Amino acid sequence: MAGVRRESGFTLIEVMVALAVVAIALPALIISLYQQVDGTAHIRDKSIAQMVAANRLSELRLISAATEPLRPGSSEGMSEMAAREWYWWLETTITDVDTFYRVEVNVAAQEELREQPLYTLVAFMQGESEQEGDNGDSQ
Repeated sequence: MAGVRRESGFTLIEVMVALAVVAIALPALIISLYQQVDGTAHIRDKSIAQMVAANRLSELRLISAATEPLRPGSSEGMSEMAAREWYWWLETTITDVDTFYRVEVNVAAQEELREQPLYTLVAFMQGESEQEGDNGDSQ
């Protein structure tokens, strides 16, 4: 009896099953990679926005200590950091504690995103009391 020699290798069905597994797994891997990159960009933007807010708060502290006392009100502007424009909105409000003010700095990457800031920094600073602000002019 002549020996039947069988060649070893993959059959067409095995190759097609392997390709199907790769075809299903590859898009899932690409989507996962895209989400990872997108998440990293969001964290980078949030970190830069935090630096913009901290810089604005530091500027406010320096100005209120050097030239004019802190008062309630709001301001807005644009700062450049990391070769991008960042929009900020600053709101100073009175608290229940005399001479203490609540300062809120909101930062967004686009001016249209004022209602959805990327970062919000809240601080409390000492200013002058309402009586000191009158300068004794009321008689």
